[in-house]
Amino acid sequence: MRKNIHIITREDEYDAIVVGTGISGGWAAKELTEKGLKTLVLERGRMVKHVDDYTTAHMDPWDFPNGGQPTREEKARQFKQARTGYTVNKAHSHFFVDDIDHPYNEVKRFDWMRGYHVGGRSIMWGRQSYRLSDIDFEANLKDGVAVDWPIRYRDLKPWYDHVEQYIGVSGENLGLKQLPDGKFLKPMELNCVENHLKENISKNYNDRVLTIGRTAHITEGTKEGLGRVNCQFRNRCMRGCPYGAYFSSLSSTLPAADKTGNMTLIPNSIVHEITYDPETQLATGVKVIDSETGESYEYKAKVIFLCASAIASASIMMQSKSDRFPNGLGNDSGELGHNVMDHHFRVGASGNFDGFEDKYYTGRRPNGIYIPRFRNLGGATDQKDFLRGYGYQGGASRGDWSEAISEMKYGADLQQAILEPGAWNIGLTAFGETLPYHENKMTLDYEKTDKWGLPTVTFDAEFKQNELNMRKDMAQQAAEMLEKAGFKNISTYDSIGAPGLGIHEMGTARMGRDPKTSVLNGNNQVHAVRNVYVTDGAAMTSAGCQNPSLTYMALTARAANHAVDQLKKMNF
Repeated sequence: MRKNIHIITREDEYDAIVVGTGISGGWAAKELTEKGLKTLVLERGRMVKHVDDYTTAHMDPWDFPNGGQPTREEKARQFKQARTGYTVNKAHSHFFVDDIDHPYNEVKRFDWMRGYHVGGRSIMWGRQSYRLSDIDFEANLKDGVAVDWPIRYRDLKPWYDHVEQYIGVSGENLGLKQLPDGKFLKPMELNCVENHLKENISKNYNDRVLTIGRTAHITEGTKEGLGRVNCQFRNRCMRGCPYGAYFSSLSSTLPAADKTGNMTLIPNSIVHEITYDPETQLATGVKVIDSETGESYEYKAKVIFLCASAIASASIMMQSKSDRFPNGLGNDSGELGHNVMDHHFRVGASGNFDGFEDKYYTGRRPNGIYIPRFRNLGGATDQKDFLRGYGYQGGASRGDWSEAISEMKYGADLQQAILEPGAWNIGLTAFGETLPYHENKMTLDYEKTDKWGLPTVTFDAEFKQNELNMRKDMAQQAAEMLEKAGFKNISTYDSIGAPGLGIHEMGTARMGRDPKTSVLNGNNQVHAVRNVYVTDGAAMTSAGCQNPSLTYMALTARAANHAVDQLKKMNF
């Protein structure tokens, strides 16, 4: 429970407050400080230092007690985080929250994966970086679903350019209307079996293409931050990269913000409320609980950026009640907490390939292949059973040598088995768009509070018939592409799980044109409180099928530019 209920108001006032230090928070901090704003950055979790605190980055499997498997006690404390499979290994389980200390509730299952520390999930993210297109920004309007995005691709294009060139994204330009080209570093290489599939897809289809994933890894030169250099192809990214080869706020945007001298970073600071002045109709600051001492503070600023993640940012707004906003800050529309989205995946096909026995690959490439969306793009691609579309991620590899050990063989046969890798195999996993359903929502439970006396989140969300129909096509098309390319032993799978597993939570404070049906405007401002910006996944009006983090970064950089312009004009 909260130890102190009195509020200590800090005397120092800032130009800006940024809540969160992950993908979006780091970009907000960088852009605001570089434009001269004295900026307070608040993180609810512990301090993590780039390189120094990547304690498992150089450990091999044999360096971990019990082979890296968690103890029973540790499993009991991360029983929901374990649903991803990420916490079953001590190499990176410490970057995921303790479910006992950070509980949440489920009307329907929702797998809420979190990392409470400086850098947030930018340390553990999948790094796939794709732009949304006008096909995505216009989809709701075209389909008569939910509300229209208040922006189009032209509004975000220069900011996509800005972000990609700064963070370093490797990839290949394709000239596709559904997947806009970008400012890329040289692409990583496909292996021989992936190239074989690429050639066969090109031969058999005129509506789809295979490319290497577009990933936020440096493949040439250096990038700004703390000594960011080329990817070493170790594929230990989720442990934290001591080379800064992949983008994280910890190695890139936060150091840039710190370099300006304009950033004050305070970890262990749980923001739970935005304060509001009904006279000016502006936010005045935030209320914070020190997670270690239980002490309460209030910080003041001229502008506030909520970048705590889709669920956490919505939770803060819902707790920010006043006479003007009895249902949460800016919640005139009643849409706050609704329209929860996540991509649905874990469906596709796999197969074996006879051939290329004399071929192998070097290193452990931290990236896979990508087949961009090819459904519902107009004409023959349109489907009658489902709206929107999906893309595939995956890759080819050779079976490892560990199979030989379990055979308990001796002598020449064992030696030969160890020296020869197994057969080539490939997997294709589809990632599909989930529609924004109003009834998919999160609420707050004030009866079930956490250790700081704050309400816990309750999820009530599910995949619906459109997604289920799409999944049939996802599996079928994956198998068909492999079959046409000559793969053997092809099998399909569908293990849908629950929302949250994609770790792409979106939509809880959506952008829109009308304050009656949305929470944010086209600049990511809260309609009714114009000095509060929300630029994480909460802002998404629809999900697309692409990994969304690049869009969060572009939206954040654009919103920061807008906020500084408004401050200069003294509009708040």
